[in-house]
Amino acid sequence: MSNQHNDPTGQVAELDGPDRFENPGIEPHRHRLGDHDEAAAKRSESIVVLLLTISILASIAGVVLYVIIPVGTNLADIRLSTLSLGLGLGIGFLGIGLAAIHWAKSLMNDEEQVEMRHPQASNEVERAEAVEIIEQGVKDANIARRPLLKGALVGAIALAPLPFVVPLIGNLGRDWDIDKFRHTVWGDTPEDADPEYFGETSDGRVGRRLALDPTGTPVRAADVTRNSVFHIIPQGIEEEENWHSEKAKAVVILVRLDQDLLTEAPDRRDWSYDGIVAYSKICTHVGCPVALYEQTTHELLCPCHQSTFDMTDGAKVVFGPAKRPLPQLPIAVDTDGYLIATADFDEPIGPSYWERLK
Repeated sequence: MSNQHNDPTGQVAELDGPDRFENPGIEPHRHRLGDHDEAAAKRSESIVVLLLTISILASIAGVVLYVIIPVGTNLADIRLSTLSLGLGLGIGFLGIGLAAIHWAKSLMNDEEQVEMRHPQASNEVERAEAVEIIEQGVKDANIARRPLLKGALVGAIALAPLPFVVPLIGNLGRDWDIDKFRHTVWGDTPEDADPEYFGETSDGRVGRRLALDPTGTPVRAADVTRNSVFHIIPQGIEEEENWHSEKAKAVVILVRLDQDLLTEAPDRRDWSYDGIVAYSKICTHVGCPVALYEQTTHELLCPCHQSTFDMTDGAKVVFGPAKRPLPQLPIAVDTDGYLIATADFDEPIGPSYWERLK
């Protein structure tokens, strides 16, 4: 085979060998309607401006709705606020992207360009040519001749990040008191404990009842069969102030194991009941929900980064990036047979942070 040199002129190019062929060159350039019809070019410009305007309006609407919609304990408001930010951000950047594509296809120079192969190193002349090409590209974009297009582009690019930036700025004034992570509603024992949500053991300990998530039905110890898994919340949690946040901290996973499989520290032997153990559902790595239980190995798996915890041995880490066991919830049975929490978690739930005492 001979090595042929690409020559856009269509001349025969031969470097070695007997084989010859004519370079077909570049196909004849097909001009667009806007290349010779200013009215068509104006229509293309109007389409680009329309797309950029949609981007601007979407970005502004996302920020305005975020400010207007109150974000409290109402789940519908939280979802609507999040949706408005997402749509504002998505439509804002989508408008810029579509405008850029239409601009390039209909307004920018689309003449075919040929760059011949040459050595990697470039000399001063070639560098000057490169600068000239860049300048020519800026000129071909027609940005100087179309101030309306330039203004729309600058406005869209400037406003598109707002749905992302404004919530970050707004959160600077939020409550950042991390001490609230040291305690959950499991540790609340009001003097006038409502018997509907609290129970008392035969030895006088009072605690909030464990309930199924999401129904809120209290759980009897007799209903927890061996190797069964229950997702637990404090009964009556929906009546707490800021109950969404409180529920997020207090979620528990409950499992019943054979009593002889449990390895319990001497000071924790009364934290379980007849093989039933309860641990925080929040992974100690980055806070994902630990919700996958393997009956054969009696291990809990975090689906995010595969941290694995041994339920038979204090939920200690046996695999993965987590460094601490899941906090345990001390439980007992009240006089009516319902499971209750006799105290709060033994340590703060969730990932580590530097203010932790342990």
